[in-house]
Amino acid sequence: MPPIIQVHDVSKIYRIGKVEVPAVRGVSFDVERGEFVSIVGPSGSGKSTLFYILGGLTRATSGRVLIDGTDFAQLSDAERTALRKTKIGFVFQKFNLLPTLNALTNISIAHEIGGKNGGMDQGYFEKIVALLGLKGRLHHRPSELSGGEQQRVALARALINRPALILADEPTGNLDTKNSDVVLKMLRQSNQELGQTVLMITHNPEAAAVGDRIIHMRDGQIVN
Repeated sequence: MPPIIQVHDVSKIYRIGKVEVPAVRGVSFDVERGEFVSIVGPSGSGKSTLFYILGGLTRATSGRVLIDGTDFAQLSDAERTALRKTKIGFVFQKFNLLPTLNALTNISIAHEIGGKNGGMDQGYFEKIVALLGLKGRLHHRPSELSGGEQQRVALARALINRPALILADEPTGNLDTKNSDVVLKMLRQSNQELGQTVLMITHNPEAAAVGDRIIHMRDGQIVN
């Protein structure tokens, strides 16, 4: 089978008036199925722009991105949205939980939006809850949960539809050291025990070291 992520000579240029600002410049790499890959770089390195390109949230100016064999450039906006819902689970620095709903409902809504027929697979759901240490916290609203617990709910939401790929953008950026370690451990366990492919964007070399492989970016390019 082909790699789950295939990036071929991708560039992204933003135009501000008559000025062109390159954010990503000629990036190429693959991610194999079941890998945990970290992309690390300082602010302004282009890693977050690359994240949005990989997630189909913005279009590359040139080059090709294939996710699970599908070329984003060949898809309409509606088709890209459908691919995101079925193939990709997102984890962001900001937890993006719905504040008026409890943890269980935040997870359930993601299942419904994903267009899955029927109810959640209860066995798989319970496995995620146990893996992420959320038992006993499902009926609490985000304001009643710690930052680490909120990020674990966000991870459960990303996993619930069994996506082929988890994209995590600075998932420990809003957490203290203790909770950062917990969330990184959970991401690693989801990779190893659930077979999820994980690509994580981070500025923190220590967080990046959790992955199987580290890609270093600087000035919009891969440097190592």
